[in-house]
Amino acid sequence: MTEPVILIVEDEQKLSRVLQLELEYENYQTEIADNGKDALRLMEEKNWDLVLLDIMLPELSGLEVLRRVRRNDEDTPIILLTARDQVYDKVSGLDQGANDYITKPFQIEELLARIRVHLRKKPAASTVQTDKLVVGDLSVDINSRDVIREGIDIELTPREFDLLVYLLKNKNIVLTREQLIEQVWGFDYFGETNVVDVYIRYLRQKIDNGFTQPYIQTVRGVGYTIKDVDG
Repeated sequence: MTEPVILIVEDEQKLSRVLQLELEYENYQTEIADNGKDALRLMEEKNWDLVLLDIMLPELSGLEVLRRVRRNDEDTPIILLTARDQVYDKVSGLDQGANDYITKPFQIEELLARIRVHLRKKPAASTVQTDKLVVGDLSVDINSRDVIREGIDIELTPREFDLLVYLLKNKNIVLTREQLIEQVWGFDYFGETNVVDVYIRYLRQKIDNGFTQPYIQTVRGVGYTIKDVDG
C-alpha cells in the first residue's frame, strides 16, 4: 500500500521542516511549499492525499489558495494552520471548504490525530467516480485534466483548462466577461477584461478550429457560452 502524500504549505522554515520530519517519521510522503503561488500550482498539478495549509502566506493568502482549489477539487482534505487570533479566518476557511483547522502553537500528536481522521474519511481511489464534463464529441476529465475531441488529445494551458471547465459547468448559460474573470482569474485580478477575449480565442483555436461543430459561442454585447448540442 502506498504511503499517503501530504503537501505542507508553510512559510516558516523551522515549522515546515519540523512538520516534514514528524510526518515522514510516521511514514507519510511530503512536499513543502513556502508561498501561496507555489502551493496553488502544486495543488493543481498533482494529486494529494491531504494538504496542511497555513493562512498567512506570501504572494497569495491561504484562504485565496483554498478558494481557487475548491472550484475544481472538492475532495482533497485541507487542514488550515491558523494563529490564535484569526477567528474570522477560521470561519471563512470552513465556509470556503476547509475540512478542519488547528491553532498554532499546537501539539504534533493532535495534528497527527486529525490527519489520521481525515485520511480515513477520504474515499478510496477505486471508488471515486471520474468527474467528466461532456458536450457532443468533446470531453473533459477534471481529475486527469485530459481534453479529448473526436478521439484527439488537446493540450491546454492551466488557465485555458480552467476557462473551458467553467464554461462547461455552466452550459447553456451566457457568462459575462466579469463573471469569467472573477471565477477563473480570481476577484483580485486587476488587469484588462479583454484578457477573456484573448483566452477565448486561444480556446477556439484548440477545440473548435478544424472541427465541423463550433462549441464556444459569442453573445454580442454580453459574453460567451457553450451550448449543449441537444439544447
